[in-house]
Amino acid sequence: MHASTRTWTIRILAATVLFALGGVTHAWLTPPPHAGLPTTPVAAGAPAPVPAGLPDFTPLVRQNAAAVVNISVTSMGQSGVALNGVPDPLQRFFQPLPETDREQTGVGSGFVIESDGYILTNAHVVDGAREINVKFSDKRERSARVIGVDPLSDIALIKVDAKDLPTVQIGRAGTLRVGQWVLAIGSPFGFEQSASQGIVSALGRSLPGDAYVPFVQTDVPINPGNSGGPLIDLAGRVVGVNAQIYSRSGGYQGVSFAIPVDVAMQVAAQLKANGKVTRGWLGIEIQEVNQELAASFKLDQPTGALVASVAPHRPAAVAGIRPGDVIRSYDGKTIVKAGDLPPRVAVTPPGHDAALEVWRNSHLLGVDVTIARLPEQTARRG
Repeated sequence: MHASTRTWTIRILAATVLFALGGVTHAWLTPPPHAGLPTTPVAAGAPAPVPAGLPDFTPLVRQNAAAVVNISVTSMGQSGVALNGVPDPLQRFFQPLPETDREQTGVGSGFVIESDGYILTNAHVVDGAREINVKFSDKRERSARVIGVDPLSDIALIKVDAKDLPTVQIGRAGTLRVGQWVLAIGSPFGFEQSASQGIVSALGRSLPGDAYVPFVQTDVPINPGNSGGPLIDLAGRVVGVNAQIYSRSGGYQGVSFAIPVDVAMQVAAQLKANGKVTRGWLGIEIQEVNQELAASFKLDQPTGALVASVAPHRPAAVAGIRPGDVIRSYDGKTIVKAGDLPPRVAVTPPGHDAALEVWRNSHLLGVDVTIARLPEQTARRG
């Protein structure tokens, strides 16, 4: 399976190639006795505990490792001989070999969310896979089938035939705070059950091509093969699904992104019930409000989502929203930046009447919009 790339982020599915890493050193820190973490479940909406010293992550690994799986996939891809490196004037003298179908393999991660075999992972790990093999921490292996894939959120739900499997505890990404400790477990470069730790760097990140996911940014060391593995807080709850890294080298460079578990579980529920995901839609294009635009609109702060265009006869147009309006809130939730709006609209059920606050001509207006279903063609265009 080929690795998917973005303009400046890389999805972290590992091909079955062993990378030799030289010059690696390991620093081992032993936490003080009072740095231990609770092993009993903590409510999903409660804040994670704050350790007095450096946290001991061993209880978290022990609590979750059995529910984290290695996913190996086999797919068919095309390969051919490219003319890379051949000067342009000489390429006409060479006839490239035709592309041929060949078997490709890849490795990712996942975690069990229901004891009867439902496993959450990334869409780019299993999309297009011909065979999926799931390996558990006790070395058992099972074939898996795809229940559903949602490319817009990069979430997939797969299932193995099994019973009484250990599961993770699901938390809420809303409990996360910038600076708090988090843990990742996965299969970087195919090395199964690898744990790494770091802190939450930022919340609600918008990435190019991923308008419907408010990513959790961390500095947890994430590498190819970690895709689909859990991001875990100090209470032992899964708060995210590791998905992408920012890299100029193809490997970890200190900036990693996880899909909030709330988004992932909402998608998983729809995939389980319907095999696909339905999203809300306004029918507008938006852009950020910078300081210059804020001044021209007589806004105190450069916040909100500026409406750049409105599709005719669509929900926003029917409700009277116009280009040049600045959407300040959506169903009671403040829109600080443009990227806040699409995820909130997306999780709104079609047919719901959403209450918007819109800044127009130096006045704040209330506008009610009946949300429609995101058309499949629009979804494919992103």
